[in-house]
Amino acid sequence: MMKNSTSKIRLTAAITLTLGIIVIASASILIRYAQADHIPSLVIAAARLGISASILSLIVAWRRQIWTTTISSRHAGFAIISGICLAIHFATWIQSLEYTTVASSAALVATTPLWVGVIARFLLKESLNRWRIAGMALTIIGSILIALSDHQQTSASNPWLGNGLALLGAISGSAYFLVGRSLRHDVPLLQYIWMTYGSAAIVLLVASIGFGNYSLPATPTAWLILAALAIGPQLLGHTSINFAMRHLSALLVTIALLGEPVGSAILAFFLFHEQIAPFQLIGLIGLLIGIGATAFGETREGVIG
Repeated sequence: MMKNSTSKIRLTAAITLTLGIIVIASASILIRYAQADHIPSLVIAAARLGISASILSLIVAWRRQIWTTTISSRHAGFAIISGICLAIHFATWIQSLEYTTVASSAALVATTPLWVGVIARFLLKESLNRWRIAGMALTIIGSILIALSDHQQTSASNPWLGNGLALLGAISGSAYFLVGRSLRHDVPLLQYIWMTYGSAAIVLLVASIGFGNYSLPATPTAWLILAALAIGPQLLGHTSINFAMRHLSALLVTIALLGEPVGSAILAFFLFHEQIAPFQLIGLIGLLIGIGATAFGETREGVIG
């Protein structure tokens, strides 16, 4: 009986993870629609985090008893640092979609496991096994092929800049992941994401105003797109991953997340008619295999999970 119950939970987690990845894959598409509606990238990023943090604030206010857990100033400080890294991640990645293709941007920003390995190696003194080294090599080669292929395409306005911003988004996302991982041992999920999303939203709001974006989106369609981005990929998508992580292996979840850039590329092909060039396809495949190898290498060292 216990075995059947465990199997049902794992099946539910697998279905939830699959649906979550599909939802997350729509983020690049929704951002493109928002940019087509002339919403500045920083405003999109601020709205995504701001709406998410506002919804979480309502939940926190409703469930005031969750704050019986003591949140120290150290926890709050690291949550703010995590939020700053998250703000940089979204600001750079969303901006990258103005200059490069959806497929390339989504694939390059998905190199987070690679940069987690690099950062952990130099800051946390974690070793690099052969899986990590092979994964890093494949990821770098794949990224170079994507960059070279994009440079030859006319559909992207500035692929070198766009791909560079996407990589910066991946690196800052890795820092967000590493800081958050250290906090999640002591701080419950709801408190952590509320503090992190909230601080990220404030940073992005200040940055948006600092760059002269004073006006709010003017049309109901624009607000609908931003709300969908916040509720879908941000809240539902990432929550589904956190749920799956509790019931499925970290390796399975990490590899399953490689479906995000693939889903984004497929959606962009049908919605925006973005073609995938041969070298770009080879680069995407190499990059995804490299991420998978890096993730496997991390589980061999006990990094993920």
